[in-house]
Amino acid sequence: MTHTNWAAFASAEPGLARLVEERFGAFRHHVLATLRKDGSPRTSGLEADFRGGELWLGMMADSLKARDLRRDPRFSLQANPGEGTDMGGGDVRISGRAYEVEGERKSGYAKEVEPPEPFHLFRTELTEVVRTCVEDEKYLVVQVWKPGMPLRTLKRA
Repeated sequence: MTHTNWAAFASAEPGLARLVEERFGAFRHHVLATLRKDGSPRTSGLEADFRGGELWLGMMADSLKARDLRRDPRFSLQANPGEGTDMGGGDVRISGRAYEVEGERKSGYAKEVEPPEPFHLFRTELTEVVRTCVEDEKYLVVQVWKPGMPLRTLKRA
């Protein structure tokens, strides 16, 4: 499976990347899905950070979601839909693999962000970005991007 970082996605699809960042920027907390040891899904709250061409996932030390990602790096991150049913900008989800960062990269990140210590920091590699929205109050539009593929847009009445 092909994967890439946030900067490569933003370069390939700048309009969609901007919309996705806006959706994640609209609220502080989002929903991260990871895989438990037995393979069943686990959902957890998370703050996502787009910085330096990467999508970063930071979390408290020894959290279950960090343990999940250390064991199996696959994840899906759903943007907070907000209050009510408006979901301005659409519903967005990013899937991929997350790899823990240590050393200088983690220290440099901590200087910029000042997370609670100790913490885990994961750099992501994207395998899919999906945006779903309603257009003209009658069309369901789904945009799907995968590395190495053109943006696919499905429109349904």
